[in-house]
Amino acid sequence: MRLEKAILIFALITSSLYAIDGKKVFETYCWGCHHQTATAFGPSFKTIASKRNADEIKAMITDPESVSKLFGYKRNAMPMFRLNQEELDSITNYILSFKVKESR
Repeated sequence: MRLEKAILIFALITSSLYAIDGKKVFETYCWGCHHQTATAFGPSFKTIASKRNADEIKAMITDPESVSKLFGYKRNAMPMFRLNQEELDSITNYILSFKVKESR
């Protein structure tokens, strides 16, 4: 029972760290065009999380021009970002944390 609690606490702390790091990356690079739940110049993280998986989000951050073409967009306004792997993972997890959970 104690081991299960320890694992649960570790999992909660680890997921919280991703959200904290991801929020810092968001505030550094994304805040000017995106908001967490409201549409700004770019779509909200809630909208992105509902339509894209982790690989698609990472690809859009690192090569938005090519990915926009693959998605069939006529134009792309998003700049390319050169994030390290930890920043890229953190912002991706942060974006996906806004995905609305389906109710059963």
